[in-house]
Amino acid sequence: MDLKKKVIERLSKCTVGEESLPLPALTKASVLIPLFVREGKLQVLMTVRSTELKHNAGEVCFPGGKSDRNDRDEIDTALREAEEEIGLPPDGVEVVCRLIPVLNQRGLLVTPVVGFISESFQARPNPAEVSDVFSVPLEFFLKNTHHSAYPVPNVGGMTHSFIFTDPLTDKIHQIWGLTAALTILLAVLVFERKPEYEVGFDVDNPIRNFRRELQHRLSKL
Repeated sequence: MDLKKKVIERLSKCTVGEESLPLPALTKASVLIPLFVREGKLQVLMTVRSTELKHNAGEVCFPGGKSDRNDRDEIDTALREAEEEIGLPPDGVEVVCRLIPVLNQRGLLVTPVVGFISESFQARPNPAEVSDVFSVPLEFFLKNTHHSAYPVPNVGGMTHSFIFTDPLTDKIHQIWGLTAALTILLAVLVFERKPEYEVGFDVDNPIRNFRRELQHRLSKL
């Protein structure tokens, strides 16, 4: 079985349907986690937010944003936002799964949508929203070499941070917070092994752990 098929098989078991997770009426958002295979390695595409944005300016993130009244569901939101931000057409994404939503610091209920894109995709960043686009080998997020973790006020547990130097441009990116947490989760699900560092969740059943954490945080609202 080739790498892409193996990844799809593993992630398809992790998808979460709305009917299995009753959610309160919070403002919803979605992010698309784009994957592709290059030279036999699984890559994840990331963006750098414009420094002109009001929230999280200049930070590394995934394409995404708030849901629109015309969006049919969380997947539709993720695909629409990816097209608006980096010119990725919806029909250029093979959606694999929808993971457990997470509650971010701004109180948005964010649903991660994972999908495969073509290795040949050339991003066309919308300068009003995105200043850069780059890719990282997903396995990078299982290694301790460029990883650190630290507490952040008003956030439970540890916040993870990675320093990645893009070999194509020599640009240095810090990948941290929610983006790092989602990427760690994805790496654990895909490679089915523990990272070289403590992650703060049950790696043997991460979906159940993220579900419990969401339910706990929602109960505090």
